[in-house]
Amino acid sequence: MAMDPKAKTVVRLLSVVLVMGGLAWASVPFYNWFCRVTGFGGTTAQAEAGSDDILDQTIKVRFSASKERDFPWEFKPMQREVELRIGETGLAFYEAYNPTDRPVAGQAAYNVAPYEAGGFFTKIDCFCFTEQVLQPGERVEMPLTFYVDPEIVTDRDAKYVHTITLGYTFYEIDLPEAQAALATDGETSKTTN
Repeated sequence: MAMDPKAKTVVRLLSVVLVMGGLAWASVPFYNWFCRVTGFGGTTAQAEAGSDDILDQTIKVRFSASKERDFPWEFKPMQREVELRIGETGLAFYEAYNPTDRPVAGQAAYNVAPYEAGGFFTKIDCFCFTEQVLQPGERVEMPLTFYVDPEIVTDRDAKYVHTITLGYTFYEIDLPEAQAALATDGETSKTTN
């Protein structure tokens, strides 16, 4: 039995809308995964401790923040820029605030510009390594400990970099099961009172 041409068109359009909606929903987590796997967008390195080699040459590190559309938190760097010696351990903070009346979980995706510097930007500890859950009205300072690998000065392309920009984008994720259960219990107790 053949389908009516108008029905075929509606089914095709509905399929396109569903696929596009799914792609939009998965775009930030997919981009984060893609950057980590391929090194695209200046994926950073990780280390357990700071560098043993500290040069006299300095480099500027700028910090930026953004968030996924409709993500309810306020999110910003607490300093816009630091200058440190190459190899020196730096410490920066980002601030997040949940102005809603519900717990919200988020995960940060990052990128480094210029991308040539990404492999030399080394994170020791970062809020982006784990998911973050903020309770209603909670404000937190989230630390980032890092250094710029001294090998940057000998790299064919990266040796010309004098300023690195590290950007984070927060997107909403599902609440961890324990937090979701607490939120559900809280809603239940409000409605029974």
